[in-house]
Amino acid sequence: MLITIDHVLSKEEVRQFRLHLDQADWEDGANTAGNLARQAKHNLQIRDDADVAINLGNHILRKLGNHPRFISAALPRTIYPPRFNRYAGGGSYATHVDSAVMQLPGLRQSLRSDLAATLFLSEPDDYDGGELEIDGEFGVQTIKLAAGAMVLYPSSSLHRVTPVTRGARVAAFFWIESMVRDAGERALLFDLDDTIQRLTPTVASDDQNLLRLTGIYHNLLRRWAIT
Repeated sequence: MLITIDHVLSKEEVRQFRLHLDQADWEDGANTAGNLARQAKHNLQIRDDADVAINLGNHILRKLGNHPRFISAALPRTIYPPRFNRYAGGGSYATHVDSAVMQLPGLRQSLRSDLAATLFLSEPDDYDGGELEIDGEFGVQTIKLAAGAMVLYPSSSLHRVTPVTRGARVAAFFWIESMVRDAGERALLFDLDDTIQRLTPTVASDDQNLLRLTGIYHNLLRRWAIT
């Protein structure tokens, strides 16, 4: 299941992010890649322990903590702190799959990567190329979103970033371990919760059908959630 989420960050927040990121120290992104991925990865990243990465990453996490669509889609249990990357001058990331288990920075704790997220920080017109291509059940889906928008997709999928031939593509990216491990169960819960959210403004709060749907949602979540 691939889900896009608009307006995670406002245009002003994106502008402030870029002011900080454009002045940051960037290093070769291959430094954070495994042996196989290192050969495919051609971009720049900010060190995970850099103040700018920590501060901006925490801002993203605060925003997502209050975002109903993100909570509904991801049902997050643990989130890997956001990282930041930059593609320019032909930079790309060839087809790869994300690691299944990741060590959380500074902690003796691992995360199972159920979902990957990319939060775009450059407007589509500011660069050529740089599309996120995700292989899925129904073929390749191409993603290039407005600055401040985000895409969620399965970490298990093969994906790539096409070469950036003009301008620069700047983004935040991170991974989520969900309370609901099974992707099919998570998709059913999202569809059900999305239906409830759409119905809620149109009926009375004590509408029996709405209450029944809400009860079904929580009972399924209770059955499937890992806490």
